[in-house]
Parts: sequence; C-alpha cells; structure tokens
Amino acid sequence: MSIINVKNLTFRYDGSLNNVFENVSFNIDTDWKLGLIGRNGKGKTTFLKLLLGEYEYKGTITKSVEFDYFPFEVKDKERMAIEIVNEIAPSVEDWQIIKELNLLNTDAEILYRNFNLLSGGEQIKILLISLFLKGNNFLLIDEPTNHLDIETRNNLVEYLNRKKGFILVSHNRNFLDKVVDHIISINNTNIDIQKGNFSSWQENKDRQDNFELTQNEKLRKDISRLEIASRNTANWSDKIEKTKYNTTNSGSSVDRGYIGHQSAKMMKRSKVLGRRIDKAIEEKSSLLNNVDRSDSLKIIPLESRKNPLVLAEELQIQYDNKAIFNPTSFEVNNGDRVAIVGKNGAGKSSILKLILKKNNIENEQILQQLEASNNDEGNSRLLTTTNNATLLAKIEYNGTLKVANDLKISYVSQSTEYLKGNLKEFAKKYEVEESIFKAMLVKMGFSNSEFDKDIKQMSEGQKKKILIAKSISEQANLYIWDEPLNYIDILTRIQIEDAILEYKPTIIFVEHDETFIKRIATKVIELEKLK
Repeated sequence: MSIINVKNLTFRYDGSLNNVFENVSFNIDTDWKLGLIGRNGKGKTTFLKLLLGEYEYKGTITKSVEFDYFPFEVKDKERMAIEIVNEIAPSVEDWQIIKELNLLNTDAEILYRNFNLLSGGEQIKILLISLFLKGNNFLLIDEPTNHLDIETRNNLVEYLNRKKGFILVSHNRNFLDKVVDHIISINNTNIDIQKGNFSSWQENKDRQDNFELTQNEKLRKDISRLEIASRNTANWSDKIEKTKYNTTNSGSSVDRGYIGHQSAKMMKRSKVLGRRIDKAIEEKSSLLNNVDRSDSLKIIPLESRKNPLVLAEELQIQYDNKAIFNPTSFEVNNGDRVAIVGKNGAGKSSILKLILKKNNIENEQILQQLEASNNDEGNSRLLTTTNNATLLAKIEYNGTLKVANDLKISYVSQSTEYLKGNLKEFAKKYEVEESIFKAMLVKMGFSNSEFDKDIKQMSEGQKKKILIAKSISEQANLYIWDEPLNYIDILTRIQIEDAILEYKPTIIFVEHDETFIKRIATKVIELEKLK
C-alpha cells in the first residue's frame, strides 16, 4: 500500500480565466479501486494528466508509484495492430496476445490489419489487451467502455476485479458498480471521496442534496420572517422613542426613563434579530453549492400516420458477400423505443445506416455524419468510400427491409470528427432553432462562455452533447441514435432518459449502457454475429 497525496492543488489552462481546480487537498490509497466521476468539463481527464506530470500546477502531488494511462497514445495508426501491441508491451509473445484476444471473444485476424482500419470497438480491444499484458503499474483508466459491446465490458470487469488498485473514469453506472470500492467525485466547489460503489455514492448524494434543499427552504422562510420581525421591532423602537417628550392627557410629563428603557430594549431585540438574520444568511450561503440542478430536457416528436415505420424480415447485412449475423426480423411502430444490441462488428450501426438509405436520405448533412463514421463498429470493411454519392449504396443485405415513405428522421452519429466552428455556425448549418438548441445545451451543463468556443477545442463529452441537443431540438417522426452516450456524464444520461420517458419519441438506438437500455427500451433486437 502507498499513498498519493494531493495538497493545495490549483490549476487552470493557459488563456483561461477560471481555475479547473482551486486549493484542493485529499489522499488516495493505491489499494483503492477508485471511480472518478463528474460532469463533462469538470476536469476528470485533466486530473489524470496532472498525476502524470503533463501540466504545470500550483500545490504538490506526491506519490511512490508509477502510472500507466489508458487509452495509450497511438502515434502511427497505419501500422498493423500487432505492432501497436508489441510497442506497448514489448516483452510479450504472440501466443499471449492471441490468448488475451480469445478471452475477449475476438478473432485474432484483427491483429494483422492496420490499426486505423479497425472499428472503434476493435481499436479499444487492441489497447485493452496491451493494458492487460503490459505490467503492474498503477492504472489511470480514462473511459475504457466507449464503443465496447456488453460482453467485452463484462470481460473488462473480470480483469479489473483482479487488479489491486486503479483510478477509473467512467460514466457507465452499472460498470462502476461492478468494479469500484471508492468514488472520487469532482463537484462544483470541491472534490469528495467516499467509500462504496456508484449506487451507494448516489444514494448519499441524493440524501445530502435533499437535506440541503429542505434546509435551504427552511432558512429562506426563517430569514423572511426574521426580516419582518426586525423591521417591526425597529419601527416600534422609533415610535416609543418619539413619545419621550410627549405629555399625558392630564398634562403631566411621561416617564422618560421608562420609555427610554423600553426603546433601548426594543432596539436591542432588533439587533439580536439582525444577528440571527446574518447567521441564517451565512448558513444558507453554504448550501446547494454542490447540488447539480438538472433542468428537464424537451423533445417534440412528430407522430407518423403510418405503421409500422420500419419493418425487417429475415434481414442480414453482408460484408464482402458474406452475411455477418443470423437473420433478424423486427418492426418499429409509433412510440416504440428499439435497442439494437450485439457484439462489436455485428452490424448494429450498419442497420441504422441501411434504414437511412431505404428512407432515400439525400440530406448532405446526414451524409456528412455517415461519412465521418466510416470507422465505426466494423464499418471500415463496409464503407470505405469518401464519396457521398456512393456512400450508402455500398451497404448490401439479404432479406427485406421496408421503411415508410416521407419520414422525417433525426440522426446522431458515433463520430464527432466533422464538428467545427462555434455553436451559432453549427445551428445555422444544421438548420436548428439556435435559441432552443443553446437552451438544451445549457440544461446539459454548458456555460454561456462556451457558446463562442471552437467546437474542435471542446471535450468529446461536450461534442456528443452538441449532437444530442441538435437532435432533440429537431421535430422528427423517427430518431436514430448510434451510441449517443459515449463520453456523456451520468447526470446528463439521466436527463436524456427522463426526457425520452416523458415525451416518448419513436427511437431506434445502438447503445451499450445496460442501465440506459433497461430504462428506455420497449423492444430489444439482439444480433447474433456469425463467425
């Protein structure tokens, strides 16, 4: 066991007016399995980089362990995947690499393909087996579950349960519950460490938030009551004081000493009330600082007059004239929320793209999103062209897929690579109402200062929020979302879930967050990948 000691840590990026961390102190036991959580932009990845010594900061960080950061940086992505593994873990032999891939139920043939031609999930698997094989340094693991199918996430759970200690950044609630024994949360005003998993942390957080909200309301009423009492007391004191020089009805003088005493007594009481008001205001100011206000998101779906909207019968996607999953049949009716699940490379994203193709999508903006996602979930083998005109035509399939005519579709892609410009330019380009679009982003944690920021400079979580805010700002008959929650913080995930449950849009989505699927899906389509 050793300790990572953080004392009076203060850090901000060059050119920024606000500190990411300000005078924070805490200790971490390296035997702990720590889940690091917080809203997008709160500094989770920044904290890991500070531990690695990549940024200059004020304060001290002392440690007696060496770190490995995941995901590893891959500088030359045009090399074969096995070369990447050998570079990260140079002492391992090929049979050990293949063994680890087999444990992830992944074909070893991906080792002999260029890394940049692998799907997002396959790339993560290559980096994961490199992590498993590399050694025993203390691990800093930054969002490892993005793009990973549920089965591979469970394999990762087994691996992490064998590890002694690590810091894990993740927004996947179910995953955190299975692997961590402490939570470190980056809040609005402090950093808090609690023993337990995410669910126990959430329970404690809800209890504390509810206490503070109740106490805040009680103090608000107390302050209002005390202010009224203080004003009345001060007024009474003034009125009594003015009677000192009056006379009685009989013409005799009043007892000035008695009146002065009464006036002073009332003034003293007014001052006491004033001190009570100040104390209540001070106590009230210490409340709600770390209460995340999650305003409700709004979706305005359009109901189609047609049913079903999508009908698939014995459908199979083909790569190189070879079917990749067993025949599947399903239909999507108005109000359905359909989750498509399966292993990486099973063709989940390709079904979404095929639906767009069958709907005769000619929207250049959607085509741009599709083109940018060529490397998503096995599609490097399917969509290798960069020509928008022929992009969708490359999808081949067996069976039947029917899509109702004239559907208005809102699409969220996996990729964010094509995003650029500021939010005003983005809203204009994609023809969404700017005020509604920005209002949704504010509710998801954006600040006004970020509205003029170049999207390319934003975090991946913020970029995904932009795509989701765009989609829920659009009125559509059908919402097609391809892994929308990658990099999205937990609070925003809950906001999205609540909005979907309230407004009940018709939606087809690919997602690996089991909690999201359980809460949202009315139908689950599981693709069985063929060898």
